[in-house]
Amino acid sequence: MGLFKKNPFGHILWIKRFLIRFLGVLSHRRFRGFNELQIEGSEILRNLPEQGVLFISNHQTYFADVVSMFHVFNAALSGRQDSIKNVGYLWNPKLNIYYVAAKETMTSGFLPKVFAYVGAITVERTWRAKGEEVNRSVNPDDTKNIGVALNDGWVITFPQGTTKPFKPIRKGTAHIIKQYKPIVVPIVIDGFRRSFDKKGLRIKKRNILQSMVIKEPLDIDYENESVESIVEKIEYAIEQHSSFLKVIPQEALEEMEELNQKRKWDY
Repeated sequence: MGLFKKNPFGHILWIKRFLIRFLGVLSHRRFRGFNELQIEGSEILRNLPEQGVLFISNHQTYFADVVSMFHVFNAALSGRQDSIKNVGYLWNPKLNIYYVAAKETMTSGFLPKVFAYVGAITVERTWRAKGEEVNRSVNPDDTKNIGVALNDGWVITFPQGTTKPFKPIRKGTAHIIKQYKPIVVPIVIDGFRRSFDKKGLRIKKRNILQSMVIKEPLDIDYENESVESIVEKIEYAIEQHSSFLKVIPQEALEEMEELNQKRKWDY
């Protein structure tokens, strides 16, 4: 590899590799130490192609969700089965992993800018800006950049666009699926909201069982299936459809509502 070899977004790969290793070592104990991350389905990752994969997930914190996925993805690709034991899997990380994030969030300070270099595809939110409701059109460059990332590798997205549970799925994700026809892999996470603060940087509580379930790719008819049908499939796949509220214990619902009251602004 040349010293200044870059990815399609102009990021120098050896710098990206260094940041993944460095941040991975710093964050490892957050998922295997202070807390314990229980993983299910990591063998699915090893059967995926190098490019053209879109991961869809529910969202609980700004950064911890993505960081945990970088750990799990690289551990699985290095041969570990549902485990992130021994951080050595980060020595030769997969460099073409990207994630979709709000431009406003990723430019808000030095640390977010470092995280952005690791693989953020920044997009302008069409419904919220600087803590206020807005209504603006999708920036076509944002959609194009997601397509570039899919052509180069794997992309993680959080189709609700917020860390609040059971919020509607943004139709933009379904449009991207129909346009670029990626393999769509659902992921369901839990425990991060209880473990970390909203940003996912500060440990709020220890000895929390975190979980990540990686599911089989969705069966989607890219040509004939409607946007609404794809949205509904996403809702069920990441367990954010309203029907799931009926099977959640009342205590858990009250805990979620209490946490939401403490969270004044969305991702």
